[in-house]
Order: sequence, then C-alpha cells, then structure tokens
Amino acid sequence: MGAQARYARSVTPQRATAPGVRAEFIDAIRRLRAVLPGDPAFGDALSTTGTGGPQVAARATERLVGPKPSATKELSLGALQVWEAMRRRAGRGAEPAEVTVLFTDLVAFSSWSLRVGDEATLELLRKVATAIEPPIVEHGGRVVKRLGDGVMAVFESPDSAVSAVVAARAALGGVDVDGYTPRMRAGLHTGMPREIGGDWLGVDVTIAARVMEAGGNGNTMLSEATLHALAPATLGRLGYRVRLYRRSRFAGPLSGVPEDLKIYSLQPARLSGRESRQNGDTGP
Repeated sequence: MGAQARYARSVTPQRATAPGVRAEFIDAIRRLRAVLPGDPAFGDALSTTGTGGPQVAARATERLVGPKPSATKELSLGALQVWEAMRRRAGRGAEPAEVTVLFTDLVAFSSWSLRVGDEATLELLRKVATAIEPPIVEHGGRVVKRLGDGVMAVFESPDSAVSAVVAARAALGGVDVDGYTPRMRAGLHTGMPREIGGDWLGVDVTIAARVMEAGGNGNTMLSEATLHALAPATLGRLGYRVRLYRRSRFAGPLSGVPEDLKIYSLQPARLSGRESRQNGDTGP
C-alpha cells in the first residue's frame, strides 16, 4: 500500500500547480504591472524592438521562457518594464514630448538602381549615408531607422531639424557615382508621436512621411505645425524662405493626413516664384 500511495501521489496533479491557480497568479502580477512605472504592455513585439538593454533582455526572456504566459515571464517583464521607464526618465523624460520627425528619400532611386546593379547601388547608399547622417547627428537628431534609400530621424527642436536638412542637402551635393548625383526630397512635421521600443509610431509619423511625398523632384517640405514651431529668425539665418505648396489638379489627395493640412516648400530666399516652380515645388 505504501508503494501504491507513492505512485498515486506522483501521478496526481497538485493543487498548487492547478491551471486555475496559475492563471489567477499571473493575472495578479499583471495587475501589479499596471501600477508600476512604465508601459504595462512591455514585452510585446512593438515594445521589444531596438537595441536598448531592456529590449534585448526582453527578447532573451522570450527565447528562454517561451511564448506561453507564466508567472516567471510576467515577473521578468515587470522588472524590465521598470528598467525601461527609468532609462527613459534619465534620458528625455518619461512623458511623450513634442518632436520633429524627418523623412528623406532619393528621387527616382529605384529606376537608377535597376539600371546600374547592386555594386553601384551599394556604393551610392554608403556615400549618401556618409553625407547626410553626420549633419543629422551634429544638429541633435537621432536616426531612428534607415529605409533603403532614405532615413527617418527625430529632433527635439524644429530649428535644429531644418538646419540639419539644409546641411545634409549641401553635403549630398558632393556625392557622385559614375557621373550620377542623387537628389533628395525631405519632409518635416512636428507633433507628439509615441516612442515604443526602438521606433516612433502614430499619426504624426504618418503625416511626416506624407509631407515628404509632396517633395516631388527633390524639395524639402514642412508641415504648417513645423513652420509655426520655428523661431522667427531661423529661416532668415539659413538664407531660406517658404512657399505654400499646392498640389496639381491631376494629383490625388495625400492619404492618412488631415484634409486641412498645409504644407510648405523650403526654398533659397534668392529664388523668384518662377524659378521655384521650375525647381519642382508643385509636387509630383
């Protein structure tokens, strides 16, 4: 009987590990995470992208513990959630802040790349990155990600963002690959997107991308929000002015942006209206 009793205990589930009890314990930890500093959803695919310490540790936790819910996993993510909150607070602050988002890309890059092949394409991309990324960093910007032939960056100051674009365009003028000089279009929009993991998300990011698309054959475009956020002397100091952008009657509306969004083209102050139109600011 003693052996039978021991066998029965070995095959009978224990109450302490019953699924219902485990689920309640996990729910209790999740409720605790909701009152801890930081993002209580930290641990999902959006929040764990990027190269930050908490993000790297969260991905390692997922590999070690597995995708299924567990108390160990929730406790680990709770600790990482607090770590990420402390890291943000030590940096630019825990609360969402106004930033200026920059998008760039190269005009007609795909067709040129298809014609010349991979070797010349990679050479061009390296030269473009070497030209435009240092001015972004030097003016206080942070490159969030590279998008093939372009970049996304964020700035705490719209004045620094405009200064960075002007410097980047000047540096890009010295890039040449077998007689080909790339043209860059850029878009700037100021708002309060959400930083999650290693990326920035939200409507304001979408607007910045659409503002860039209005850049046509190589213009720098500003949303009305960015223009209003600039210090009064910035454009004059840089030797630039703005002109209201009007889409061609044959062009469709920009998607994902407010209907009343106003966009402006950044132009050297010396250009006349006729010259600016010849420069392509009427859009694609």
